[in-house]
Amino acid sequence: MSIWTQIQDLYQKMIEKTSNPAFWEDLLSGFFNGLVKIAVLLVLAKIVIRLGSGAINRLLMNRAVRWDERRSRTLSVLSTNVLKYVVYFFVAITILEQFIEIKTLLAGAGIVGLAVGFGAQSLVKDVITGFFIIVEDQFAVGDEIQTATYRGTVEEIGLRITTIRAWTGEVHIIPNGQITNVTNFSKANSLAVIDVGVAYEEDLDRVFETLKEVLRKAQEELPTIVGEPQVLGVQNFGPSEVTVRVTADCVPTKHIPVARELRRRIKQAFDEKGIEIPYPKQVLMTPGTQDGKGTDGRATAEVSEG
Repeated sequence: MSIWTQIQDLYQKMIEKTSNPAFWEDLLSGFFNGLVKIAVLLVLAKIVIRLGSGAINRLLMNRAVRWDERRSRTLSVLSTNVLKYVVYFFVAITILEQFIEIKTLLAGAGIVGLAVGFGAQSLVKDVITGFFIIVEDQFAVGDEIQTATYRGTVEEIGLRITTIRAWTGEVHIIPNGQITNVTNFSKANSLAVIDVGVAYEEDLDRVFETLKEVLRKAQEELPTIVGEPQVLGVQNFGPSEVTVRVTADCVPTKHIPVARELRRRIKQAFDEKGIEIPYPKQVLMTPGTQDGKGTDGRATAEVSEG
């Protein structure tokens, strides 16, 4: 039998089979049944994920008395993501079984997996690093951290990536394996440090008393100050000022806004008490002046350098 004859026989069989209405009924019935099964599986997956996420959140947040809130949030997000991966994996396997023989596919996956494994080393590194970040509690969701390249607030920690939002709004998505030399600013109280320059002519005892008064009032009014602020004393002698340093213990990551508020209050208090904060000045000498005075006996003007 020639090849052409075989092709004609195959074509004739196809025509006979597709001409049978039962063939199309079985095909459409199987197709729609498959679609219904897929839809039901997806709905069930959504329900399982929603119920599981709610149970995880309740369980972890109820343990906040033993775990701090930041760690509970981190474990909640991670556990929810793991639940999603597991549920969607089994849904995908079940859907594939509607169309192909999954056992045959899994048998061949061993050879493919061996080849892919050599290219997945970075993925494995990311997952292992993410695991140790969470187990060792290096940082958590809501912490402000500094890595080798980025600084910001941690928004999400996954098994593979960590998401950090900078204070200017940029979102950095970093593979866990690339996170090195981490500084965590949220694990302990922060220290606000303010250096205040005063003129050499000022009475330092009066300056210290004014600063202590400002700090006492700030401690009473600002809940972000957690310890008694201190006037440490003279820090440095500058070209035109004596530098006095004050410090204040703050809740984590709040040292910058506290320092700004203290500077504002110190400036107001110095203005009220006439304590000078020196700044560079220029003296303009006009022709015909002598000892800083004009020919009519009036002093020449002083103009600030700015």
